[in-house]
Amino acid sequence: MGLVGADIGPARAREQFLRGGTVEEPVRSPILDSWQRSRSLGLSPEGCELPYRPDLDLDGRLVRAATPVMDRLQARFAGRNMNVSLADSRGAVLQRRFGDTSLVRHLAAIQSVPGFVFAEEFGGTNGIGLALAERQLINVYGAEHFAERSQSNACAAIPVRDPLSGRIEGVLCLGFPPDDADAALNHVISSAAGAIERRLLEQSSTRERALLQAYLDARSRAPTGDTTGNGQLGGLAGSGLDWRDEMILKERATDLIASAQRAAVEVPLPGGRRITLLSRPVTSPSGVQGVVIEAVLPAPHQHLAVLTTTGAAPGPPDEQVLPPAVPLPGHLPGTGPDRAVASVRPPDASGAAGSPPDGAASGLVLIGEPGVGTYAVAARRRLELLSEASTRIGTTLDVSRTARELAEMAVPRLADYVTIDLPEAVLRGEEPTDPGSGLHRTVVHGIRDDCPFYPAGERVDLRPSTPQLRCLADGQPVLEPDLRAASGWIAQDPAHARRLLDHHIHSLIAVPLLARGIALGTASFYRSQDPAPFGDDDRSLAQELGTRAAICIDNARRFTREHTMVLALQHSLLPQSFPEQNAVEVAHRYMPAESRVGGDWFDVIPLSGTRVALVVGDVVGHGVHAAATMGRLRTAARNFAELDFGPDELLTHLDNLVGRLDRDEGTEDAAAGSPGIIGATCLYVIYDPTTRQCVMARAGHPPPALVRPDGSVVFPELPAGPPLGLGGLPFETAAFTLPEGSQLVLYTDGLIGGRHRDFDTALDQLRSAVAHPSRPPEETCEAVVRAVVPEHPADDIALLVARTHVLAPDRIATWDLPADPALVSGVRAAVTRQLAEWGLHEVVFATELLLSELVTNAIRYGTAPIQVRLLHDRTLICEVSDASSTAPHLRHAATTDEGGRGLFLVAQLAQAWGTRYTSGGKVIWAECALEASAHKPDAAAAYFDDIPAL
Repeated sequence: MGLVGADIGPARAREQFLRGGTVEEPVRSPILDSWQRSRSLGLSPEGCELPYRPDLDLDGRLVRAATPVMDRLQARFAGRNMNVSLADSRGAVLQRRFGDTSLVRHLAAIQSVPGFVFAEEFGGTNGIGLALAERQLINVYGAEHFAERSQSNACAAIPVRDPLSGRIEGVLCLGFPPDDADAALNHVISSAAGAIERRLLEQSSTRERALLQAYLDARSRAPTGDTTGNGQLGGLAGSGLDWRDEMILKERATDLIASAQRAAVEVPLPGGRRITLLSRPVTSPSGVQGVVIEAVLPAPHQHLAVLTTTGAAPGPPDEQVLPPAVPLPGHLPGTGPDRAVASVRPPDASGAAGSPPDGAASGLVLIGEPGVGTYAVAARRRLELLSEASTRIGTTLDVSRTARELAEMAVPRLADYVTIDLPEAVLRGEEPTDPGSGLHRTVVHGIRDDCPFYPAGERVDLRPSTPQLRCLADGQPVLEPDLRAASGWIAQDPAHARRLLDHHIHSLIAVPLLARGIALGTASFYRSQDPAPFGDDDRSLAQELGTRAAICIDNARRFTREHTMVLALQHSLLPQSFPEQNAVEVAHRYMPAESRVGGDWFDVIPLSGTRVALVVGDVVGHGVHAAATMGRLRTAARNFAELDFGPDELLTHLDNLVGRLDRDEGTEDAAAGSPGIIGATCLYVIYDPTTRQCVMARAGHPPPALVRPDGSVVFPELPAGPPLGLGGLPFETAAFTLPEGSQLVLYTDGLIGGRHRDFDTALDQLRSAVAHPSRPPEETCEAVVRAVVPEHPADDIALLVARTHVLAPDRIATWDLPADPALVSGVRAAVTRQLAEWGLHEVVFATELLLSELVTNAIRYGTAPIQVRLLHDRTLICEVSDASSTAPHLRHAATTDEGGRGLFLVAQLAQAWGTRYTSGGKVIWAECALEASAHKPDAAAAYFDDIPAL
């Protein structure tokens, strides 16, 4: 036993399922369904933690009914490795018995101590949890258990029901080694559950037992030789009805008891099946009057004729025939087309109707008193509404949407129209200071759209006498059963009130939306179609709905506030504009996730020599912590870029930084209950417009899309590199030569990733969207947003598009020099001629001084070969390169020093200067602003005038 297929056992099937494989064929459907539910709940086989509940009812009716049965089971399995458990309807174990009492000393607490909850949502697939979920007898063998710790056991479990209500009161479970599995155990546990159910029936009230006995007496006197046991409890066994069918029948039976009529209805069941419910008034010898509901399944090719009369008093009515499709009294809208057909002979003198036709099976569904049944129906409908509200209200963290869910929940089951007014502060996510002022009509919802309520979106100024402001002031719901007599409501706007009354709106409940002691607004429930006014029960129900909705609205408000704060923080940390440069034309987009803000960032950083750096990154996680970490990494990346590190070196420094942050803050964050820095991804690109070379490296980030001028799109193969923060592995670069007009598309994984998106499909969408090289980057961004960005982004998206330009060759001048100081004058002359060709006569003097110092330093301290390069871009850039890796340092020379003033002069003449290292040495560069260069000679002359003669 326990095999789930011809060639595969439960252990291998389970491993295949956990790896995401297909196992539908070899695994029993209840087990597979339970595995899938367990995974959807976030459970893992080694992490199914069972909660412990100390609030057990160890002397309740279930325990009293089950104790003698548990005693007999313990005696029956004496000396055997058998664990007998009784759990309540929540899955909490109430009692445990052992065939071999010595087992207790060797078992873990969860297998021997009452109180642990084995519901499927906590323990995964197991006997008790699966019996509650499937509501029937089940068996679980070995590796069919979801939790690792349970896979050495097998079990059989069965629900224990209240025979009158059909409600599951608990679960009886037998646990044993898989080798002891025996089909006879199913018979044993079914018999034991039946014995407990009979004892539960014995505990029913005297009135219920009296009604039941009167029914059984009437059935025993029924004519026509009913010898099949029809009409007795369990008479429908083997009929093919499952727990869902029973639930439908019992709900309809409760309605029939409340209607207190002799009736028969045909109830549709799933799968096109139909079954007839007979409603029979009975009276006990002591005078207790009630109604018995019996289910009848006609024999094949047989139609059951039924009789319907009004009145609850027993006794033979006159025979009457109803035409088909006549709804019976008490019909519930939405429960299906219950229909009455034909007629049968009247009941005998005892008040019981005649026996079902030959071959038909019948069985008791429910028994009760009409008055109690009426309250039971109303209570059940309210409970159903509240239960549904708990799942339908608060599905999003949007304040307006949550308020609308409350209105949709209440119409039409409680009210015909609902209006909800919230202060503007709540809609912004703030806490209202005065909820009675600044109200805005947030929701108007009803059975019709033409009712003249104040429209949604408008400000609503209410008088203190209105029910809405009265309920806010008192913190309690206000019931106005007759709006025609509600002077405070009418005084708000008599003409408006008259129009509402003309639409037959006659009753109102105003409920304050209170959460954690804060008034967030009001909800108004109006009735028009039902002529009966709202009552106290309706007021209590509206208050409960309002309270549940208020909690959800407050959660949404708090989230809105935090989301707004984080979004503002992140926006302040992202670049507001890009510096001017000629290397690339750029456009960007940043789209936060729909429900949370992450740590995506992007940047454009001008570098020396007209080069530019493009960077995108993504911090793992969401919220304030991720946004703050993003800001720190972006600042660090800019600082490292200023040092002219290559892409691989910059990523190495960022990796070290993330590792230090994680180590320094991880312990503190864990103690505070907040997540530490897990890591980040990054893509860093450097483009040089003088050589058209693009060098890039990535740390766990998607590669960019490269769009060439011919329209071809490639995703270049880059060394992947580990995400930032892992450490230990080096980063590698890749270099490409790009034609002028190429486009680089950098993005974060939110653009192409997602739980419900196919990665390859998203890449193809991106490829198609960017394959238009002639479009400006701004239009490319728009195209990508339209074609690739999902409608409801689950993750942040950063997008950066850059179209490359080339510095014209006639704006670049280069001279190679030998290491001879005598040649410096020749360089000055050549530079003067070049500047004259460029029309830069004003910068000649400053450039001669600057280059003289740089070339002299290179000759004196550097290593050949030496090269001088001038770049005419937005500024004039002077570069002197040599093969040495030693860098000069700026210092203040003393008045007695003969040297040390060259770099100080360079710093005075240039608006920026620095050193960058290359694979063959270094480059000393200086950048002069063209429009300010004319003033530099005066500054230099003044500087030399202040130097004493040596």
